[in-house]
Amino acid sequence: MENENWMEVWNGKNQMVKLLGVNEYTERFGLTLTEEDAKLLLEDRRNSLVEKQRIEFGEGILPKLIEVFCDSPYIYQDNYVDTIGRLQDIFYEYKNESMDALTDDELIEKMQVAFNGECQGSTDYLEETILEELARNIRVGGERFLHESRRRRAVEDDIL
Repeated sequence: MENENWMEVWNGKNQMVKLLGVNEYTERFGLTLTEEDAKLLLEDRRNSLVEKQRIEFGEGILPKLIEVFCDSPYIYQDNYVDTIGRLQDIFYEYKNESMDALTDDELIEKMQVAFNGECQGSTDYLEETILEELARNIRVGGERFLHESRRRRAVEDDIL
């Protein structure tokens, strides 16, 4: 272990435990991660963070993505790991593209609504159409667009 950063090793084990812990919740939707699946997703996370030049502290976004998307009618055991890995990559990309103007929860909610709705489970359509338009609106409209979007969301919540 003399060549390994003990903090990285500890953090990696901690993330693995947390990621496998979501199985307790996702099993009711017929979805489970194996240890190998979790390792793959954590490796994808590391690669995506490097590629997108992002830093993430703590457990990361993976457990949250899994918990939000596991009830999707478009995710089943055979495509579970690939879809979550792709959604994770899209999340990091659009955190950058939206200039971090959206909170993690706001971006995940927009992703989930579009993925289960208009995109009908297509990660390509989600990325190339829906989120591209959202990011463009944020870059062009800035705070005014975000304020208006959040106000509309609050009104919708009051109605429901």
